Amino acid sequence: MTQDTELAEQLRHIKRSLRGVMNGPVSASMRDKGLAYKVIFGVELPRLQQMAADLPHTYELAAALWKENIRECRLLAGMLMPTERMDADLATLWVEQMQYAEEAECTVLHLFSHEVWASVKAYEWIASDNEMFQLCGYLLLSRLFMQGSVPNNRDAQEFIDQAATAMHQPQSMVGRAAGKALVKFMNLGQTQEHMAEQMLQALK
Repeated sequence: MTQDTELAEQLRHIKRSLRGVMNGPVSASMRDKGLAYKVIFGVELPRLQQMAADLPHTYELAAALWKENIRECRLLAGMLMPTERMDADLATLWVEQMQYAEEAECTVLHLFSHEVWASVKAYEWIASDNEMFQLCGYLLLSRLFMQGSVPNNRDAQEFIDQAATAMHQPQSMVGRAAGKALVKFMNLGQTQEHMAEQMLQALK
């Protein structure tokens, strides 16, 4: 069996498996909320994570899944991509191609937050003019802060300045992500808590 044939068979197997656990009401609800994938199986994230544990974690399969206009395939892609194959340039391309917040959340959690370049790109992304890059940046910083990553003074000030701007629209996708990241930042220590409190006072 050639590599292309094997990859095609893996994709068929995944789609059959997804069809077998399809949740019609959840799928319909997602469509009602504006998700416009070609196919939505409505499979919950915990079940996708269980499936991912039994699938090959290869660059080829993850890249092929990412190209599918199917919700569950896109989410599985981030779970299956080997961290050593996801460099910063490819990550930037993936963010450019992201369609919905769920893709950002899942990919950051399972892939981006484990990369050696994560911190550098996170601060770069929150300063972007693009909403999806900003979202990924704040989601990524939340994960890094939760992992105990303490920013240096320059990065901390950059985060505070950008978060202050984002939180002028607290109900937006980016504003909510910035607010959550700020809470994680405050949990790092008294210095970070003081910086955040000063920023919040200025916002009032």
